[in-house]
Amino acid sequence: MSLKSLLVVTVATIFFQQSLAQRNFDDYNRLGLHAGLSFTDITTSNFTTEQGSGFIGGFTSRGSFRGAFDLIYGINFVSAKVGILAENGGQDVFVDYTVQGAQINFLGSLNIVKHHLSLEFGPVLNINGKLKLKSESQDGYILDGYEELRAGDIQDINPINFHLAGGITAGIESFRVYGLYQYGVTNMLGGLNDNGFEEDNFEGHMSMLSIGAVFYF
Repeated sequence: MSLKSLLVVTVATIFFQQSLAQRNFDDYNRLGLHAGLSFTDITTSNFTTEQGSGFIGGFTSRGSFRGAFDLIYGINFVSAKVGILAENGGQDVFVDYTVQGAQINFLGSLNIVKHHLSLEFGPVLNINGKLKLKSESQDGYILDGYEELRAGDIQDINPINFHLAGGITAGIESFRVYGLYQYGVTNMLGGLNDNGFEEDNFEGHMSMLSIGAVFYF
């Protein structure tokens, strides 16, 4: 994903957040910044994978909706890592990949203790780049379970995916810690199909756990 695309998505989301916030959330509305660690894997039968760690951060807006519910809008910038097992010179090794992109989320928040403890859930739009090799020297490694499929062949994954997310936040009005789990409901490996590989039925779903902190203004 280009820097220009990320900038457009960021500006559009923040404008939408603030327009809706001023219209509906006069009772309680806070802007915030968040940052944390991400732990990412791909749920797939096509490859043997290994969870990797990365980072996540971005902008968020929380506002009162109705009764015990808040609504949360946000944009996240994500750098995720994952390992996929391959063979090189008779030795098995996990090849490291990175996926960078942006996420737009729209979450409902059920207040267990208002402004202090809440459960959050909802959809996430994930706009990502390629499944990029961390080291180009591993491009020719043969992926486990295949005879010719190389590590560098599987980088063109789907650029747009949808996730479902659920988690918890706790803290005070101006600062919270959070844990959020996301699961991809769309096939992120679908872009590999119809490319003439020895297998033509790739399916994989991103699984991501993020933990971090939110600072509200």
